[in-house]
Amino acid sequence: MIELHPSGPPALARWFPVGQPGVAALAEHVLATGNGRWWSDRPDAPRVVAVSCGDRAVLSRVEARHWMVYVKGAPPLPVRVPRGVAVRRLTAEDAPALAGVAPEASWIHATWGGPHGLAESGAAWGAFRRGRLLAVACTYLLGSRYEDVAVHAEPGHRGEHLALACVGALCGDIAVRGRTPSWSCSRHDRTGRLLAWQAGFRLQQEYVHYAL
Repeated sequence: MIELHPSGPPALARWFPVGQPGVAALAEHVLATGNGRWWSDRPDAPRVVAVSCGDRAVLSRVEARHWMVYVKGAPPLPVRVPRGVAVRRLTAEDAPALAGVAPEASWIHATWGGPHGLAESGAAWGAFRRGRLLAVACTYLLGSRYEDVAVHAEPGHRGEHLALACVGALCGDIAVRGRTPSWSCSRHDRTGRLLAWQAGFRLQQEYVHYAL
């Protein structure tokens, strides 16, 4: 966030409620008295605006998302993959298969600069059948103590425990690297929460993530 010049706030004041009690009146107070500071994510055509005064702050157009953080703390449930499916670590040669997953799953390799970066990182495991990638689990965020994992199963293969098998193999690699696997998902992601539990992750903390 960047602090705005005092001449800008009147135009931005309309972003905030009018005639409301409590802290909701903060923007009106700052506008009326000149005491306080205005912020935005960018100087022109801002997407989110904040106003602060004293020890209070109000943000507009920010979405609150409730997240849960799990840490590996128990053995995973046993899993058997279907015949003809191979679960293995991805290599650089698997980049085309990784790039071919459903378009809505492209986020899975975003933190590695794309499918080639993730495929050659050694930080991903996939379930393959006849060269097609059916599920993948990877280190999404690489920290000094923890590796936060992400997982995706292709539509039509989400009841075959392929994601669970990939996560289990990935967690083994993470342990060998001397780190602890962690798992982050939305409070409303019941499928992700169930998979985390089945893979041996246990809830450690919850937090609110504010996003545009």
